[in-house]
Amino acid sequence: MVAADRHPLTPSGEAGKEVETVADAPTTARVVMSSGDVFRALRRIAHEILERNKGSDDLVLIGIPSRGVPLARRLAAIIAEVEGEHVPVGELDVTMYRDDLRSQPTRAVSRTVIPPQGVDDRVVVLVDDVLYSGRTIRAALEALTEIGRPRAVRLAVLVDRGHRDLPIRADFVGKNLPTSSTERVHVRLTETDAPEGADPAGGSAVDEVRISGGDR
Repeated sequence: MVAADRHPLTPSGEAGKEVETVADAPTTARVVMSSGDVFRALRRIAHEILERNKGSDDLVLIGIPSRGVPLARRLAAIIAEVEGEHVPVGELDVTMYRDDLRSQPTRAVSRTVIPPQGVDDRVVVLVDDVLYSGRTIRAALEALTEIGRPRAVRLAVLVDRGHRDLPIRADFVGKNLPTSSTERVHVRLTETDAPEGADPAGGSAVDEVRISGGDR
């Protein structure tokens, strides 16, 4: 894979998106998706991707850090299980393409990793955990144009919580979750949020989605 690494900066939450997906949810947060729910949602999304694409030919899954990356890898594993074909998986850092850099210039920078096959004339499925304002996806689309020219770009998200600022819609959604603007959505995945020293393959999944805040 071709990796484009940048030096990390001091972390800063992405307005309206990263802040909503922190793993340290308060004890009062309600569980809206259990581990089983996440598992079933990803399997359904994988099948929907295959049905829309009429198979796995020319598919490339690109995860948006941080939790979009393990979600993309899981989707690729399910597709390989169903189709018997490996689907390339990459990572796309969108930090430097965000439209709030002037107001929040200091933030953590992840890496971009593009599969050797590239994205030209391929069907790219961007994968993220939560779709909120749409600004992360707008930045991802801009970043993708500097990498290549896909035949089509589609979007898969685990949770769509509404409140869009931009005309962006997900093609594949694990759960539509109506929320108020004062509520927070907390996503936990085994790969990113398991206790230190835990084996993600050991069966102790911590996958869940919780919601906190608001008047509920």
